[in-house]
Amino acid sequence: MSDYDSDIVAWSEHQARLLRRIAAGETVNDRIDWSNIIDEVETVGRSERSALRSHIGTVLEHLMKLLASPARDPRNGWKDSINRARRDIDRVLKDSPSLRRVVADMIADETPATAKLVGQSLALFGEQPRVDVGRLAFTEDQVLGDWFPDDLA
Repeated sequence: MSDYDSDIVAWSEHQARLLRRIAAGETVNDRIDWSNIIDEVETVGRSERSALRSHIGTVLEHLMKLLASPARDPRNGWKDSINRARRDIDRVLKDSPSLRRVVADMIADETPATAKLVGQSLALFGEQPRVDVGRLAFTEDQVLGDWFPDDLA
């Protein structure tokens, strides 16, 4: 069993030291664990995508609740949550600007599942939606920007 299987932090630190030595032109006797390094590099990209998708889902969920829920008390909490998720989206896109090209597709992909979730959530609280959540759609600007729906109550 390698450090990769028993202590990924120790493994990653060791591999980083080896790669730095090789990059500096030094010959090293230890073997680089290429297969696991490749897997880890790919995982970083998947992790960033997953984080972006999660934050987009949060914004969509709470925008939908603002439009559909007749409840008054949770509205400011939903707005706060949207602001936090938008901040997190900004951070992900700053660290990984290439992900900006997939934002519109992620919004489109997440909207139907989020609408279903919101419908279930409203039903759990015995709320009758004010709008058909299955018909809601949002633009990239609405999700990423400062936009909030007008208060319909």
